[in-house]
Amino acid sequence: AAPREFRGVWVATVDNIDWPSKRTLTTDQQKAELIRIFDKAAALNMNAIVLQVRPSCDALYDSKLEPWSEFLTNRQGQAPSPYYDPLAFAVQEAHRRGLELHAWFNPYRSKHPSAKGDLAATHIRNTNPGLAKVYGRYLWLDPGEPDVQKRSLDVMLDVVKRYDIDGVHIDDYFYPYAEKGPDGKPLPFPDQDSYAKYGKGLSLSNWRRKNVDDFIER
Repeated sequence: AAPREFRGVWVATVDNIDWPSKRTLTTDQQKAELIRIFDKAAALNMNAIVLQVRPSCDALYDSKLEPWSEFLTNRQGQAPSPYYDPLAFAVQEAHRRGLELHAWFNPYRSKHPSAKGDLAATHIRNTNPGLAKVYGRYLWLDPGEPDVQKRSLDVMLDVVKRYDIDGVHIDDYFYPYAEKGPDGKPLPFPDQDSYAKYGKGLSLSNWRRKNVDDFIER
């Protein structure tokens, strides 16, 4: 027998790359767009959808841990109205078409430059500002902080336990690409404090690699 193939389609939500196409769509328009994507995937003989549900410490599903995404409702922390749970809807519609639904998480990015509105009161930058560091045009969680790793794991496990998803995809599970300052030179990632606390004699590079390895192992 031929080995089973994984024929997946990535559906990015950050900056409204794929879905929803705009932050101002109604609930019915969002559902219709997602159905068109799923119908196209099925027609092309795909068998999996990889849906980005946590682009930047926000949620495209009903979460008690993180705020609703600005990319969904045009205002971080605001639920869809009329209410629906996009991830539950996506699972239902994918399975109806014989497609697997995989949840795609970004564990460390906490604000994308395309975000235009204010961060919600429940966003981690406001609830625990020491964990979310300004780095270039972004906010990034510090992978060297144990509370950061726990938070990202808690978020993923919450989805695994509450939704009938078929897989978890962890994107950007490493330190961010180097940002440049006004002088064009690379900016150092601001993890000096966590390195001082947890470095335990390792070089900075080896400690960072260990943080990545430990997170993926957990």
